[in-house]
Amino acid sequence: MTIELTVRKTCKRHRINTDLLLRRGRWLLRLNKVQDHTLSLLLIDDQEMSGLNAQWRHKPGPTNVLSFPSESATDPGLAGLGLKELGDIVISVDTAAREAEQYHETLHQRLTWLITHGLLHLLGMDHERSEGEAQAMYLREQQLIQQLQHAKDSTMTQLAINVDHVATIRQARGITEPDPVTAAAICELAGAAGIVVHLREDRRHIQDRDVHLLRQTIKTKMNLEMGAAREIIDIALALKPDMVTLVPEKRLELTTEGGLNVSGQKKKLGATIEEMSRAGIPVSLFIDPDSKQIKAARAIGATFVEIHTGRYCDATSEQERDLEFRLIAQAAEEAYDLGLRVNAGHGLDYQTTARIAALDSIEELSIGHAIITRAVFTGLDQAVREMHQIIREASRLG
Repeated sequence: MTIELTVRKTCKRHRINTDLLLRRGRWLLRLNKVQDHTLSLLLIDDQEMSGLNAQWRHKPGPTNVLSFPSESATDPGLAGLGLKELGDIVISVDTAAREAEQYHETLHQRLTWLITHGLLHLLGMDHERSEGEAQAMYLREQQLIQQLQHAKDSTMTQLAINVDHVATIRQARGITEPDPVTAAAICELAGAAGIVVHLREDRRHIQDRDVHLLRQTIKTKMNLEMGAAREIIDIALALKPDMVTLVPEKRLELTTEGGLNVSGQKKKLGATIEEMSRAGIPVSLFIDPDSKQIKAARAIGATFVEIHTGRYCDATSEQERDLEFRLIAQAAEEAYDLGLRVNAGHGLDYQTTARIAALDSIEELSIGHAIITRAVFTGLDQAVREMHQIIREASRLG
C-alpha cells in the first residue's frame, strides 16, 4: 500500500507527526480492506483550502476536509486496467487545530478523524445524500476510530524494569541478598530495555552503592528516579545516568502517591532541569494525566514526561477504568504534540499493561512491583519474559 503524504510549508507552525499519520492511514486502509490501493493525503492551510472551495464547490471560506475520488475509482473502464487509486484527501490543518481545541482533542486526534471521514467519502459514503446515510457514515467513523485506539505499528513500546522491590526485600533483613544489581542483569538478559531505580533521601531500599554499581554494569540504560533534593541532585550529576525522572517524594508514603505539581514548582524543578541539561542528562517529570502539568513540563524544559497510570490500574469498575484510560491516552498525545517524549508507569500489571502499551505516543513503560511479585512464583527471568511478550503483542502490527 502507498500513502503519499504532503505537508505544505504554510503548515509549519503546527507540529505534525507525519509518521503517526502515515501509520494511522495505513491502518485505515487495512481496516477497510483497500490496503492494495494508493491514497494521496495533502495537508494545507486555510487560505489554500478557501481557494479549493471556491474552485470546486463555489463556496467561500475554508472547510476542514475535501475528498477527490480518482478517475479509476469512478470510471469502471479505468478500473478494469488494474489501476487502484482511491484519490485525494485534502485537510486544512488550521481548521483542524481550531476544531481540536473546540472539541478538547489533540491535533492528531482531529486529523485522524478527518482522514477517516475523507476516506469514507472516497469509498462512496456521503452524509449529505440522506439522513440514513449520514447515520451509517457516523457509525462507521466511530467504529474505525475505536479500532484505531487499539492499533499500533510494529515499533514496540519499550519495557523498563524497576528493581527497587528487590532492594526492599534485602533491606528487610539488612543483609546483602537479594542483590538488585544481579536482578538488573537478569532483567536485561530477559529483554528489558532499561533499568529504573529510585534513590530516596531515606535510603529505604536502593543504596548509594547500588546506583554506582548499576551505572557500571547496566548494558541498556539507567533511569534514576529521584526527588529534587540537593543531596540527590549532586549524586545524579556525579553519576550521570542515561536519564533522571523527577518524582514527588514523601517520607511516610509506601510508594510514590501521584504526579508532581509541576505548575506549582516551576522555579525549583526548572532549576534542577537546567543543572541536568548542562551535564547532558535528559530529564523526565512524573506527572498525572493533566493538561496543566503537561504544559508546565514543556515550559520548564523537560525532555520527557512519565504519565502516572496509578488511577487507571486502581479503578474498581470498567467504566472508571475506561475513563482513566482516555485521560492517559489524551495526555500522552497532547504531550507528544507539544514536543515532549512520553513514558508511562505506576501500578501496571499483567492485566492492565497491554492497553497502555498499544498507545502510539508512549515510548516506554516502567514496571516493577508486578514483575517482582510474579517472580516470587515463576522466577525473575520468566516474569520479565511474560511481561515483554504482553507488550510485544500489544505493539504488534496487524
